Amino acid sequence: MNKYGAEFFGTFWLVLGGCGSAVLSAAFPDVGIGLLGVSLAFGLTVLTMAFAIGHISGCHLNPAVSFGLWAGGRFPAKELLPYIIAQVLGGIAAGGILYLIASGKAGFDVSAGFASNGYGDHSPGGYNLSAALITEVVMTMMFLVVILGATDERAPQGLAPIAIGLCLTLIHLISIPVTNTSVNPARSTGVALFVGDWAIAQLWLFWVAPIIGGILGAGIYRFIGSEKS
Repeated sequence: MNKYGAEFFGTFWLVLGGCGSAVLSAAFPDVGIGLLGVSLAFGLTVLTMAFAIGHISGCHLNPAVSFGLWAGGRFPAKELLPYIIAQVLGGIAAGGILYLIASGKAGFDVSAGFASNGYGDHSPGGYNLSAALITEVVMTMMFLVVILGATDERAPQGLAPIAIGLCLTLIHLISIPVTNTSVNPARSTGVALFVGDWAIAQLWLFWVAPIIGGILGAGIYRFIGSEKS
């Protein structure tokens, strides 16, 4: 149970830190952190938790990562469901805490988005379903390539959290305008449940695309990372 608890609290921190920065700080008057700040916040949540709980649960914090590690031969199938449940519950708990904080300000309107992921009319940049699908698949695919490479026993030891955190930062810098960046079904679910309506209707994409991308990334790394000539 300690592994599942670690995944719960790790995902809680990812959603609270990343989505919290977007909801509370991104456009704060005069000193808003903007896209760059939100991107860095997501990366920092993973970096800090990788050091804090990586030795306990592997610090997946993401159903797509768990699927990718399973596809890459690094994670047992029997633990997929418990990990995913812990991750989703952690994301929802963080969404609830963030809602309680954000609703303490006059004029708060959860229907404005609450850091939810979306496409079409709900894409920050107005990108359509196809663009959102491609973005989420490719970004998650590259995330898994970095994760598997950085944690390979042949890679420099002790630096994986930094590489993975910076990779997630870069992913957000690229894709926030397209989908508000998911690459993580637990992150998407954690805030979408509080928005309801369109966020729930579009949530399917932010489960399907990241999981496909995670499995593709694992396949790519198994090919390029093989020690066979």
